[in-house]
Amino acid sequence: MGVQRLTGGGFADALSVLCGGEIPADLPLIASGMIGSRQGWVEAPYCKCPAGFDAIVAALTSVPGTRLRIVPGLMFRGADEVPDVIRGEETQVFGALSETIGERRVIVLPGTHSKWVIAGPGGIETFATFMTGELYAVLREHSILGRLAVAGVDEAALDRGVRHSLRQGAALTHDLFSVRSLALTEALAPKGVADYLSGLLLGAEIAAARIWLARHGREHATVMLLGDDALLTRYRRALALADIDSVIGPPDAAARGLWRIARHAGILTNE
Repeated sequence: MGVQRLTGGGFADALSVLCGGEIPADLPLIASGMIGSRQGWVEAPYCKCPAGFDAIVAALTSVPGTRLRIVPGLMFRGADEVPDVIRGEETQVFGALSETIGERRVIVLPGTHSKWVIAGPGGIETFATFMTGELYAVLREHSILGRLAVAGVDEAALDRGVRHSLRQGAALTHDLFSVRSLALTEALAPKGVADYLSGLLLGAEIAAARIWLARHGREHATVMLLGDDALLTRYRRALALADIDSVIGPPDAAARGLWRIARHAGILTNE
């Protein structure tokens, strides 16, 4: 029941369905993610990074006529003044880390728009977005590369793609054509096409993220992965090929994050 599936609004009805019926008037509610986007129920403006619990709580946005509060997204502007934004994943980060963040950590959240986050004692310091998942879907479904693929799993092809993008001198827009040329010359089996393409994109993301981490002094950090199990397995494999250690974070990070934000906001009266 994401925001793009709700025609003509329908947010109140969707909330009622999700909560199993009529919602008591005195029940406090909290939500995060695209519900607070410009296309959502009420827009929750972005907070600037760095942002900890206090900043998040101060920017909670109320939905008129309800006791629902929406967690704001975050915005970061680099030296080039180009903005990057995050909405929903910040809640997962706050749920994955202890409430008192004692050391700087690197969190990776794979997905349609993969997020690499650096969090420290002051909260979320900075982050970077990579459109890896969406680019894979577009190429797989709407390009000539996808037409070469057949169903199947080929982990060796995935590894080959990751290594190709991690090599010195890699150039993604050039390397992508190797999906076609390797398949045409039968150096890549049809069932390996999709995994090889995925590997190229994952390797390119990791190579760029490694440079980004180095700029922030975290190039040797162990990363925590949050998200879907299948994606996490794929990312761990790719990260290992890049000699980056990783651990899996809690699967209920979003719920933990909402609970912690609610506690800091004084929304909960009885735990």
